[in-house]
Amino acid sequence: MNIVILDGYTLNPGDQDWAPIEKLGNVTIYDRSAKEEIVERAKDAEILLVNKVVLSAETLAQLPKARYIGVMATGFNNIDIEAARKQGITVTNVKAYGPASVAQQTFALLLAIVNRVETHSQSVFAGDWAASADFCYWKTPLHELAGKTMGLIGLGDIGSQVAKIAAAFGMKVIAYRKHPVPTEGVEMVTLDEIFRQSDVISLHCPLTDETKEIINRESLSKMQSSAIILNTGRGPLIHEQDLAEALSNGVIAAAGLDVLSVEPPKADNPLLSAPNCVITPHVAWATFEARQRLLQMVADNLESFQSGNPRNVVS
Repeated sequence: MNIVILDGYTLNPGDQDWAPIEKLGNVTIYDRSAKEEIVERAKDAEILLVNKVVLSAETLAQLPKARYIGVMATGFNNIDIEAARKQGITVTNVKAYGPASVAQQTFALLLAIVNRVETHSQSVFAGDWAASADFCYWKTPLHELAGKTMGLIGLGDIGSQVAKIAAAFGMKVIAYRKHPVPTEGVEMVTLDEIFRQSDVISLHCPLTDETKEIINRESLSKMQSSAIILNTGRGPLIHEQDLAEALSNGVIAAAGLDVLSVEPPKADNPLLSAPNCVITPHVAWATFEARQRLLQMVADNLESFQSGNPRNVVS
């Protein structure tokens, strides 16, 4: 069985082992595939494995041998699911491979804002401490998390992990979920209450028509001027121009983002020049351990399909 991996680099830039997949067929791996290269590379494959490569209806129509698409991620909006279904192609994704990693990055962003460790370390190595008249100094205001309110929009696998860590820091945790589920240590509230009560708002909901740009001028106007927004979910959950203006005008205090609406971002993305904005390049999922689990789960999905019992099917 011919297996083609069209964009394997982000999952495995060389520090993982493709063996769990290689044992399942004749595997060809491409680090990246441009749109114009997809059909030629995939035309003889029964199995396609992709991360962010877009497989549109037009592309799939030129791949009559394809029987299975394994998305090497949780999100699958890069696949035309209806077109795949019409062609009898099974599409699967991978869930819950990295809640701990994403929750960890959420707090890395938050601590970068409230403690500014890197700012102070750079200051020390620039000679500021050696030249200081006092035994200590700080370049920015520093804040405790204990006693603050963490507001979660979304309370799935990742949101629940963030809630536990927030509680360990001594934070009060409130959450909004479309279909509320009683959760120990978490007070379920309305979305409006999240905006008005939270010191920190962290986004962990899926991207839908309802949640797209849930952070916008109107919702930002309801927040405290000291509020911090965190997004390790999906970039389009935030109206980026509105957030940039809110940061510039002091409507809220800061933002920590691991995702943007377009990735990689365009040079004129307004958040790239916004004050008090910490941005990382979509790395929350990318710890060694999470990618190791992901690769094995991709292999497990494929093996289940080959045995006639597909799992994690989204088509």
